Amino acid sequence: MNWITKIIKAGEKIKTAIHKRATKEDVANSDWTSCCKGPILKKDLEENLWVCPDCNKHHRIKPRQRFDIFFGKNNYEIFKTPIPKDDPLNWTDTKSYKDRLKSARKKTGMDCGMMVVSGLINNVKVTAVASDFDFLGASMAAAEGEAFLYGVQHAIENKTPFICFSSGGGMRMMESLISLSQMTRTTIAINELKKNNLPYLVCLTDPTAGGITASYAMLGDLHIAESDHALIAFAGARVIQGTVKESLPENFQKSSYVQKTGFVDLIVDRKDLKEKIGILISILLKKNPAISTEENETSEDSQSLTKAAS
Repeated sequence: MNWITKIIKAGEKIKTAIHKRATKEDVANSDWTSCCKGPILKKDLEENLWVCPDCNKHHRIKPRQRFDIFFGKNNYEIFKTPIPKDDPLNWTDTKSYKDRLKSARKKTGMDCGMMVVSGLINNVKVTAVASDFDFLGASMAAAEGEAFLYGVQHAIENKTPFICFSSGGGMRMMESLISLSQMTRTTIAINELKKNNLPYLVCLTDPTAGGITASYAMLGDLHIAESDHALIAFAGARVIQGTVKESLPENFQKSSYVQKTGFVDLIVDRKDLKEKIGILISILLKKNPAISTEENETSEDSQSLTKAAS
């Protein structure tokens, strides 16, 4: 092989590498991700709580990451929740539902798409749930319904506030009416929380849509959106636009727009969620919230939070 052949073959390899599209696995295993200004190190993003320092985009995070931020790293108890029989309808499309569940469990390390934990906020014990969007789009099925009910039951038995970090595209089609029935079950569970005079706070994260929005995500005592970029919707924007035959407003279905329509009480960035929710819980439980050293900021902040809580 002469030097000309070597150069040609090397050029072909470079050309192939440039034009080769990275797989999802390549991206997931890489040290880099992308945002508004192009590539950004995952390490740098993680140090900023997975929020872009330039555009303030709140990247999606997993339940463990969320609870590490909210309660402190590993400073909470994770509960093992009941798991109903897999694939009760023997569903198959391009792939069997059992295989999809197997892949989702391997990818996330979770038995279902919802995690239930207990931890302390401002020395107040709370029960919390969060969904993993990597588990079949955080869609709701029987197992997730059982997890939500387990969390509510734990809150009632231990007389704790209940916090839901909602996420997902809606009910899971592979479980049909079984999935849809979780809307009713979670609603009844929330009513039991309210009968026991326990605060129920919902933090709407990106994205919260479909049957999740139409049930437990919109039944809180307070609704807090994580950042002004979170997608909060029922039907998709293109579906609505195709139905009404009109152009939709700018930022339609973003939390900043949804707040103006009255469906969201507060918009809070990820870095401030622990502090703000802690104060709100203290107000709802009629306890004294922690006072910041910056009096002017605290006074104005506490007034706005008290107004929201009332």
